[in-house]
Amino acid sequence: MDLAQNYNYKIVKQFAVATVVWGIIGMLVGVIIAAQLAWPALNLDIPWLTYGRLRPLHTNAVIFAFGICGLFATSYYVVQRTCQVRLFSDKLAAFTFWGWQAVILSAVVTLPLGLTRGKEYAELEWPITLLIAVVWIAYAVVFFGTIITRKVKHIYVANWFFASFILAVTILHVVNGASMPATLFKSYSAYAGVQDAMIQWWYGHNAVGFILTAGYLGMVYYFIPKQAERPVYSYRLSIVHFWALIFTYMWAGPHHLHYTALPDWTQSLGMVFSLILLAPSWGGMINGIMTLSGAWHKLRTDPILKFMIVSLSFYGIATFEGPMMSIKTVNALSHYTDWSIAHVHGGALGWVGFITMGSIYYILPRMAGQQKMYSTKLIDLHFWVATIGIVLYIAAMWIAGVMQGLMWRAVNPDGTLTYTFVESVKATFPYYVVRFSGGLLYLTGMCVMGYNTWMTLRNRETAVARIPALTSGHA
Repeated sequence: MDLAQNYNYKIVKQFAVATVVWGIIGMLVGVIIAAQLAWPALNLDIPWLTYGRLRPLHTNAVIFAFGICGLFATSYYVVQRTCQVRLFSDKLAAFTFWGWQAVILSAVVTLPLGLTRGKEYAELEWPITLLIAVVWIAYAVVFFGTIITRKVKHIYVANWFFASFILAVTILHVVNGASMPATLFKSYSAYAGVQDAMIQWWYGHNAVGFILTAGYLGMVYYFIPKQAERPVYSYRLSIVHFWALIFTYMWAGPHHLHYTALPDWTQSLGMVFSLILLAPSWGGMINGIMTLSGAWHKLRTDPILKFMIVSLSFYGIATFEGPMMSIKTVNALSHYTDWSIAHVHGGALGWVGFITMGSIYYILPRMAGQQKMYSTKLIDLHFWVATIGIVLYIAAMWIAGVMQGLMWRAVNPDGTLTYTFVESVKATFPYYVVRFSGGLLYLTGMCVMGYNTWMTLRNRETAVARIPALTSGHA
């Protein structure tokens, strides 16, 4: 059999399964630390199980293990199908899979041990960051090599979003990862003071912008039209959306540093660009949702479409809330409170989680040569359990966050604080219990997906899909 005549589904299947497995593990760690916030004794006085050790493990697991494995799977699937060629290099593609699993396993070992650079989303120590760079270069070669060797003249818009995510993450990782090794397990940032903070949040917010937004918009522009069996509502708007988003996002990072030592003009610049971001973000949301024009009835019976369309609704909520929270007067109330946690998880659980799950549900049966997953009813159950979980989670954290902000700024007539910090922690307790309950529901939905995945793929060889000989259309 001539492999060049077939799409490489093996690598897509591997990353799709890894997405589900790491999703369960990452969300389980999240539920554990949510429980620890409500009941601190649950860390059992074991250093490796304390909140400070497990929290970075949770963020790394859900972003880099669950999230990026999902992006590997979908980008490899989409770039082959839309370019109508096999991936540029099977060996390099296989290296990206095993190399990325090595990165994740290294994080699983080092973070609970407290081996960390102490930078948000960039905690991993220098030997692991070097491995990330090598794997990422291989990923770029595979992806762009496939684009270059394409049979179709046009580059479909989903590939533009995937490409921008790959390029931007390269720049972000290299610049923010610059460090001076002291030992094999310890290094120090190449920057100091406020410059270090600025570069970190330029990286941190653009990790949100290019990993957790641009990459997943690549899924939106391919999988929603495919699942709805409708063309993109406005292809012109998708191009405007792309250029407006990638230009604007890079400048928004300083809004994480309001009321700090960062120069005031830099803070204001971050705020202004954050507000501008509302326009392209909502343009993309509307474009995705309106793709269902003429096919709204499918939402009644297609739970995969429910995942995808509701994900865009959460994208709209998160990209309205983010710019509002970047306004300095609003930020004075919201910063350092659980309102920020609500915002992050509305985007992470609702937007990133749901569009990834919907896309993986689309891919998995095709990897097994089937038309649909083992159980559509289980997909529907997953959707409703997870949706209720998200609503409980973010509502609890919204209320807790506003309450915390108001309690911290309340003063008596003589200028003394009305509440002690401990009183605000005590008042937050019931909301932490609700947050834990919401997270547990979301994790339950992920476990349902794990069972459905197992039943769909068990005892089945990876499907073989032949590449069309000559065509000018899209796959």
